[in-house]
Amino acid sequence: MVPPEDSSCFCGSLLIWFFYRYLMGIRRKSRESALQFLFQDDFTAEDAVTGDLQERFDMFCDLYEVSRKARPYTLELLQGIFKNREHVDSLIRQCAKNWRLERIAITDRNLLRIGVFEMLYCDDVPDQVAINEAVEIAKRYGSDESPSFVNGILDAVKTRIQVSGDGSESPGP
Repeated sequence: MVPPEDSSCFCGSLLIWFFYRYLMGIRRKSRESALQFLFQDDFTAEDAVTGDLQERFDMFCDLYEVSRKARPYTLELLQGIFKNREHVDSLIRQCAKNWRLERIAITDRNLLRIGVFEMLYCDDVPDQVAINEAVEIAKRYGSDESPSFVNGILDAVKTRIQVSGDGSESPGP
């Protein structure tokens, strides 16, 4: 194999590719950990929740041996989702035609929350990446219908965000 004429460009591209794969692997683990935390949280009665999010997250990480490298982004996702839950859930409700949020499967509902939060609040995550990641995780953790369901709702959210800027209802004529 003959190296390219400008091997520094080749090495730089290779370095970027490895960095991207490394970062995406950590981010995927973070998203999966956030999904698992949210799933568990849905089964915990509100009056049974003790301690702040950081304490509960630390306990969750110790119990489920969450990768140390994945923890910062997982916590960022969780803090953002809990802080902006009304807005995130409202946007899901607007785009999930004929579906009440409470009737959406827990895994799908929480994947939607993660995807919508990333599209709205994570400037370093392109919308299509947020959608693709949610769909890939849905393939692993959801039902057979989950990937297409999650894709459809998140695509509708993406369109709404592009139209209104923040996903809010666009003003009528």
